[in-house]
Amino acid sequence: MSNGRLLRQLIKHGAQYGDKEFMKAAEEIIREERQKKHHLLANDLERLLYGKLQYSPKQQSHEIPTDRERGLPLLEVREPSRDLQDVILSDENLSVIDEVLLEQSRIEVLSSYGLRPISRLLFCGPPGCGKTLTAEVLASELSLELVIVRFDAVVSSFLGETAANLRKVFDFLERGTFVALFDEFDAIGKEREDSAEHGELKRVVNSVLQMIDGYRGKSLILASTNHEKLLDRALWRRFDEVLVFERPNLEQIRKLLETKLRGVRYELPLDDRSFINQFKGFSHADIERIIIKSVKTMVLKGREFLTIEIVEEARRREEMRLNLISKL
Repeated sequence: MSNGRLLRQLIKHGAQYGDKEFMKAAEEIIREERQKKHHLLANDLERLLYGKLQYSPKQQSHEIPTDRERGLPLLEVREPSRDLQDVILSDENLSVIDEVLLEQSRIEVLSSYGLRPISRLLFCGPPGCGKTLTAEVLASELSLELVIVRFDAVVSSFLGETAANLRKVFDFLERGTFVALFDEFDAIGKEREDSAEHGELKRVVNSVLQMIDGYRGKSLILASTNHEKLLDRALWRRFDEVLVFERPNLEQIRKLLETKLRGVRYELPLDDRSFINQFKGFSHADIERIIIKSVKTMVLKGREFLTIEIVEEARRREEMRLNLISKL
């Protein structure tokens, strides 16, 4: 469990039962978090302690770099809203995420021994299996803003402009501390030995390798792809850890259903293997869509509980939608 999450739980409990000494200690913790520029965490702790935000700093202004060709922003800065309870991961991936959170929270300790924390992660796997959500969760748990790199703006038709745009992105990341997601990373990281690719893309890959090697900022760099086999082999060595995201197994499906049904009154046999089996082969995002459709139907029909019949109908509709997409 990350330090931020522990602090939230501690102050939430202490705000209800703590005395004056606890309040003083909590206020000191909040001051220290602000000094570390953990503004999101400090704001959350203040809300838990006082019931409202006491300190109202101006929204951090970022000079977003733009593409010279079209003037498009090269990235988007978001405040994360989902935490570790909102994502269902394999044991292997959860272990890596826990390790990342621990090392990122103990940077000073590692630095005193001349060590650097895990700071570059590669996410691989089919769409809808939690890669982008995990990036948001990491940002939330570390109390950092999430930066989404927009490859529709980064990739330019002008010679050399794509590399120049990437330089702007890395310069931006070095000026602050963020969790930065390079989604659809294969757009700029395709295998250079592919004879079908032109020289400009090969130069872009070389630039990416140089920028990753030369990066010395504090931001956590994440890259995700649905087509890992297309990535240049040299890129794999630039990442500290590689996380493979797959469609959920039966136990993960059960946990996912429990998570998505929080706050919903239901009559569903979540411990029945035959019921859970109906969702096998669906991605995390597919299952979330099924539950959202089911809850909407329950609400619109004025039902008090979510039933098997409603969920199965939503599942069949989602299956038809996916079949149509696969034929396009």
